[in-house]
Amino acid sequence: MPLFLLTCIDKPDSLNVRMGAREAHLAYVRQRLDQVKVGGPLLDDAGDMAGSMLILDLPDLAAAEAFTRDDPYALAGLFERVEIRPFRVTVGQL
Repeated sequence: MPLFLLTCIDKPDSLNVRMGAREAHLAYVRQRLDQVKVGGPLLDDAGDMAGSMLILDLPDLAAAEAFTRDDPYALAGLFERVEIRPFRVTVGQL
């Protein structure tokens, strides 16, 4: 199965939206730990959460798009933009 790098950038001034959907997002991800290799928040210059990064192990781009679409953060309208790219580990381990 290919890996996919998911990068999501939050809308400006949306930390309250993120925090409101955070527990549902974490529950969503925990239910899919077989698909999530690594993930966590992107931080702004002040150290506040301002986006998300995940490396997903999924069969194809359509599955990665569905994972993203159904994420509670996406459903809450948190993201300004989302990028999904195929990813290959060359250095290090996942």
